[in-house]
Amino acid sequence: MKVIEIREPGGPEVLQLAERPRPAPGPGEVLIRTIAAGVNRPDIQQRRGLYPPPPGASDLPGLDVAGRIEATGEGVTGFALGAAVCALANGGGYAEYCTVPAEQCMPIPAGFTFAQGASLPEVFFTAWNNVFLLGRLARGERLLIQGGTSGVGLAAMQMARSLRDATVYATAGSAEKRQVCLDLGCAAAVDYRGDWGAELMALTEGEGMDVILDGQAGPYVQKQLDLLAFDGRVVLIASHLGAEGDVNFRQLVRRRQTLCGSTLRPRSAAYKGAIARDLVAQVWPLLESGRIVTRLHAVLPFEEVAEAHRILDANAQIGKVVLAVDAEEAGRVAA
Repeated sequence: MKVIEIREPGGPEVLQLAERPRPAPGPGEVLIRTIAAGVNRPDIQQRRGLYPPPPGASDLPGLDVAGRIEATGEGVTGFALGAAVCALANGGGYAEYCTVPAEQCMPIPAGFTFAQGASLPEVFFTAWNNVFLLGRLARGERLLIQGGTSGVGLAAMQMARSLRDATVYATAGSAEKRQVCLDLGCAAAVDYRGDWGAELMALTEGEGMDVILDGQAGPYVQKQLDLLAFDGRVVLIASHLGAEGDVNFRQLVRRRQTLCGSTLRPRSAAYKGAIARDLVAQVWPLLESGRIVTRLHAVLPFEEVAEAHRILDANAQIGKVVLAVDAEEAGRVAA
């Protein structure tokens, strides 16, 4: 099978097309013939040498795939050969075939193409895990999403509004991106290059945020705690601006605030399977009805993976970048 390997840590040029033997599904796994694969921020970090795969995972990048079931491993039931699925992979998505724990597979929403299906798993799993499980977003609360037009940001803001009637705020670096946030129902979207903390505090009339979802960390952390209401929660999903920062712990204690971090990839198949079931039950109907949308920034041929990574390196994407592993099938409605 054709795969995309990371030759060595570096820029997009280190991604290379190669051939490897087709994998076989182990117990509890399915083998998916990949038709489309999502490109995500963790892939960029892995390419740079900053995000090694967990023990036992494929060294190939790629965390979400859409395709058809090619084979099933021991103990797997409920999956027909040829069935169209999308899945959160533990790695290995940049390949013509990918093994995935069966619990992490979901049907592609009705009416969605394989490319659209590949845009869903990683961002919706991440948003659900961090906003609803760790962030404990309650009905009517205020949510701030740093980087609102990332795939995770777009998923989080729509789920928060649809499922919790939350008031959502976002930061974004261009007028176009801020308008996208507003079009999807954000109460306000501000430029993260300005004094976003003061601006957002004024917009909430001094009450601040209940939950903040952030991938920057570093100097952002204390600014976010300053913006947080009593009993508020900050959830960090990355640390792009720095691994360290100063925190006023007395303030954190006095205001009963929660600061937590999250990495979903090493979690068990059972943990991810529970999220998959929640998404299919609560979010997939909203996708099928159009109340929640997925936005594709670009669908590129498999061989143009370096260009896909350049888009994310430049932070130019609004929504998801997807690789068409099977160019003839990726744009077709899954059935």
